[in-house]
Amino acid sequence: MEINVLPDSEATARYAAVFITEQARESIAARGRFVLALSGGDTPRPMLDALADEDLDWDRVHVVQVDERFAPTGHPDRNLTLLQQTLLADAPLSPDHVYPMPVENDDADPAAAANDYAQLLEEVAGTPPVIDLVHLGLGADGHTASLVPGDAALAEDDVDVAITGIYKGRRRLTLTYPILNRARCVLWLVSGASKAAMLTRLRKGDGAIPAGRVSSEHAVVFADRAAVPE
Repeated sequence: MEINVLPDSEATARYAAVFITEQARESIAARGRFVLALSGGDTPRPMLDALADEDLDWDRVHVVQVDERFAPTGHPDRNLTLLQQTLLADAPLSPDHVYPMPVENDDADPAAAANDYAQLLEEVAGTPPVIDLVHLGLGADGHTASLVPGDAALAEDDVDVAITGIYKGRRRLTLTYPILNRARCVLWLVSGASKAAMLTRLRKGDGAIPAGRVSSEHAVVFADRAAVPE
């Protein structure tokens, strides 16, 4: 696992965006497209703003979701809303190349939604799907994606998309360990002192936290100084 420590969250976001751009150019040159899986939350917004300004062959970029809450389109709880406010608003990225998880309302059939998205991932990224770069965050409780402590989704080892229980008021869809660990690259974006203890455990590969079960073989961490203990 490669660790990059930057002075502050702004620098962390900027360097992470440059790294994604470099990976995108390599993937496009090698395979003709770049499949990027993005997480939500507050931390990645500056990174996505910076990425939107990068000079890329955006026609060859395809964006899938790492996880998503069951909520209506446009709801502030949706990770898709962040994508709409950043990449889709500011980069020349076609809306047809953004693939939202089908979680429009709480009445949706979660099992069907998970199966539908798994099939879509095969169409976008092959069988089995291999994502070029997965962006992950790190929770203060050690969760990543919507793989949270104690949830049944942690045990899924033969599907790429799983349903979670209710976490912070919402059921979710999430990518699972099999597809995360097939990714060509995993980028961790970590910011703030509240993440320091879990970042230490992540770096040690502590499988007792959900994040620690993601492969470190092709992983790179961009963290601000506050998240890295002295």
